[in-house]
Amino acid sequence: MKAAFAGTPEFAAVALRALLAAGFEIPLVLTQPDRPAGRGQKLVASPVKQMALAHGIAVHQPEKLRDPATHQSLIDAAPDVLVVAAYGLILPQAVLDIPTQGCLNIHASLLPRWRGAAPIQRCLEAGDLETGVTIMQMEAGLDTGPMLLVESLKVGADETAASLHDRLAEQGGRLIVDALRRLDSFQPTLQPTEGVTYASKIDKAEAAIDWTQPATVIERRIRAFDPFPGCTTTLGDVTLKLWRAQLTEGNGQPGEILAVAPAGITVACGEGALRLIELQKPGGRRLPSADFLAGFPLMVGQHFGNH
Repeated sequence: MKAAFAGTPEFAAVALRALLAAGFEIPLVLTQPDRPAGRGQKLVASPVKQMALAHGIAVHQPEKLRDPATHQSLIDAAPDVLVVAAYGLILPQAVLDIPTQGCLNIHASLLPRWRGAAPIQRCLEAGDLETGVTIMQMEAGLDTGPMLLVESLKVGADETAASLHDRLAEQGGRLIVDALRRLDSFQPTLQPTEGVTYASKIDKAEAAIDWTQPATVIERRIRAFDPFPGCTTTLGDVTLKLWRAQLTEGNGQPGEILAVAPAGITVACGEGALRLIELQKPGGRRLPSADFLAGFPLMVGQHFGNH
């Protein structure tokens, strides 16, 4: 079976690695154009492109796929199937029709819950106790196609987007190999019409913490936004990043520092309180609270946020 591949970030690279290890012929990889990154803003190839080049696979990097001319490389590759994982571009119907056995998507949720761009983060933010991977047939709608394989996993109490991403990526790689090997034997299942939710793309503006929210909500968001974009709060004119927190007892004005100790900084929320145990100052590194306080002292009675 010839399986072309479309994907961009590390989540997709894990799946591509699994397909190569399983012995599938990959005639072509589609990935997003190189993007500027880092302090020097040098152009950096996506993880998928780096893996493709390391294995001698042809790479095509269109900005968009609306122009029929951008479809030619896929037509020339003549794949049996196109595997898509976190590609980041919408595939028009003309592209979906090119592979003789259609297009399969690796989606990091239990569809129809969390269709869309950020299912891993939104599931953590919502406090879901389980998630998983769905292998589905692609159609023109956003993550609406019939399902071939669905496998769930439990979400850990301390799970971050980073840790959940890695577990789901490995699961997705394993499931897509299984799906391709058994492609002729599947009876696709239509997605339920109930339980549809949308995982909108993460906006950096969401990073700012609203201390009037309950501690449970803030704690979930801190985990959901680790490693990107990270949650932020202000102290005067200084913006800090918060990477890890624990629910704790305490009452006060939202954003008020209730206690300062090496084990953590207790902050009042709209309901309950949080103990901040990993923080980062501008230009600094992520630090445990004790190390952070050594270089950035805080006092009881100070307020985070707009005070």
